Amino acid sequence: MAKDLDELLDEVESKFCGSDPLRLGIVERPRGCGGGVLSNDRSRAEEKETLRPTETFKKEDDLDSLINEIFEEPFDKKHFKLKSTSSGNASVRAPTQGLGKSCSPVYLGGSAVPCGIGTNTSQRACDHLRCIACDFWIVSYDDHRWDTSCDYLFFRNNMPEFHKLKTKLVKKKGTRAYACQCSWRTIEALTDLQNDHQLRWVCGKH
Repeated sequence: MAKDLDELLDEVESKFCGSDPLRLGIVERPRGCGGGVLSNDRSRAEEKETLRPTETFKKEDDLDSLINEIFEEPFDKKHFKLKSTSSGNASVRAPTQGLGKSCSPVYLGGSAVPCGIGTNTSQRACDHLRCIACDFWIVSYDDHRWDTSCDYLFFRNNMPEFHKLKTKLVKKKGTRAYACQCSWRTIEALTDLQNDHQLRWVCGKH
């Protein structure tokens, strides 16, 4: 009986204490063979925990380097474009040609002179005139002139009612009659508005 027990103990010792602990997947505790075992999985987990701070520091260093490179690069305004936040399905109307432009210089003209935005190369009579004295928009009538009997009170009381103004309009081909509430002119040829210092008319933009 005792012999069988010794053989059994020898067999247990040879299997668990005599073999290579690394091959069996176990490591000894500091207390010795009988103090218990730690699995390789747990050892590997501890090694990973040890490596994590190092990996974190490395990633932070890479991020800092990338940020520094961005700030060190020269900023080129020509290649900087803002992306539109509007939806791709939104309808955007194209700007009208000449919208918001002013005449320079400002021209007046007879009925033969085309109306539009006046420039040094495109001499057109401005049809968006406004008076900065009475704050009225200027009206104009092609192939008409103002009667010589017109006075300040006539325009002060009748602007901008055409059915009242027409009583002082006389037909004359090639002329254009201009008027606001405080001033009036009959123009036959292209005229630079700057040459008439009494008028307070400006281009109200097209």
